[in-house]
Amino acid sequence: MHHSKRITLLAALTAATALAVPSLTAVAAGTDPWVRAWGENAQGQLGNGSVLAQQTPAGVTGITRDDVRELSGGGGGAAAAANGFAVALLKDGTVKSWGNNATGQLGNGTLTAQSFPATVAGLSGVSEVSAGLNHALAVKGGRVLAWGSNASKQLGTGQDSTNPYKVPVPVQSLDKVKDVGAGCDFSVALRQDGTVWTWGKGDNGRLGTGNNTTRETPQKVPDLVDVESVAVGCDHVLALTADGVVKSWGKGAEGQLGNDTTTDSNKAVDVAHLDAVARIFATSASGFAVLDDGSLAGWGRNTERQLGDGTNAHRTTPVVLDTIKGVQSIAGGADFTVAALDDGSVIGWGTNAAAQLGDGTTTNPTGTTVALPPGSGITHVATTLTGKSVFAY
Repeated sequence: MHHSKRITLLAALTAATALAVPSLTAVAAGTDPWVRAWGENAQGQLGNGSVLAQQTPAGVTGITRDDVRELSGGGGGAAAAANGFAVALLKDGTVKSWGNNATGQLGNGTLTAQSFPATVAGLSGVSEVSAGLNHALAVKGGRVLAWGSNASKQLGTGQDSTNPYKVPVPVQSLDKVKDVGAGCDFSVALRQDGTVWTWGKGDNGRLGTGNNTTRETPQKVPDLVDVESVAVGCDHVLALTADGVVKSWGKGAEGQLGNDTTTDSNKAVDVAHLDAVARIFATSASGFAVLDDGSLAGWGRNTERQLGDGTNAHRTTPVVLDTIKGVQSIAGGADFTVAALDDGSVIGWGTNAAAQLGDGTTTNPTGTTVALPPGSGITHVATTLTGKSVFAY
C-alpha cells in the first residue's frame, strides 16, 4: 500500500512540476522575490490587481517575501457571499490589506473592495496580525486593535455592535498580548503570561469560557495556563502548552477537537494521543500538529480528503500522515490544505475545483499536488479562512 502511494505521489509531483515550472523558472532559481497567491479571486483577494481566478501562483502586487513578517487570509464562503480578503504585516511594523471590504475589514476607512495591497493608515509598530471571517486583529505594544464587522461583538470594544468599524479601534482591557487569532465572528488573544482570552460569538463553545454566551469584552479561558501558541479555525481553537500538550475547544461535529468525540466543548479539552508537539496549525475545521521528530498528524474534517490520510472520513483523533514530511507551515480552507515544506516547495491536497491547489488544473487529486517547486524560497502559507484562496511567502 505504501509503495503504490509513493508511485501516485511521484506521478503527481512529476505532472504538477511539469505544469508549474515553465511560468516559474525564476521562482525555481530563487530569484523571484514576490509573495505568491492563487485560487479564487472574485473579490480581488489575491492582490494582483485583477478579479480573475488564478490557477497557478501569481505575484501579489508590490509585496516581496523579504518584506513580510506575517500574512493572514480572511473571509471566504460561497460565490454569492464571498468576502475573501487578506492582511499583511510588514517587517517595518506597518500593515497592508486587500480584497473584500463590505464590513470595513480592510481597515482603510472605506467599505470599498480593492484588488491590490494598500497600507492601513495610522497603523505602525505592529507585531502580529490575524484575519477572521469578516474582521481583523493586530497587536501593537502589547495591546490589541480590531476592525471590521462587530455584529457578534468580535471587536471586543464594548461599544455599539451594529456598525462595521472601518478603522482600527482598541480592544478593551487587554495588555501584554503576544499573539492574536481571529475566527468566524470571534477573537482570541494569547498574553505573555501564558493565559488565553476570548471574545465575540459564543456559539459551539468557541470562547472556551464554560458556556455559549457571546461576550463583548475579553474573558479569560479558565483552567488554561502556560500556553505557548494558539491556532484558530472557523469555530474551534487549538492551544499548545509549554509541556507539549495540545488543548482544544469549540465546535466538534467533524472531529476538530481531536478528543475522540463529535460533540462541542465550551471548555478546553485535551487533544488525544499527541505528545512531543513542536507546532500547531488550525484550518477551517481541522487541526494539524508537527511533532518533534518532524512528522505530521492531522484530525477533524476530512470529507474532501483535506487531512491527506488517503481517506475521506472525519478523524476524531490525530492520525500520523506518513507521506508528508518536512512541513514548515500549513493552512487550509473548508475543503483543501496546503503546506510549505523545508525544501521550499508548496504542496496541497483535497478539493481543487477552484484551482486552490495551484497546480494549473481544476482536477481533484487522489494524492498530493505541487504548486511551487523546491527552491522557491517560500517558508509560509496562508489561506482565506473558509474560502479557496492561497498565499505563499
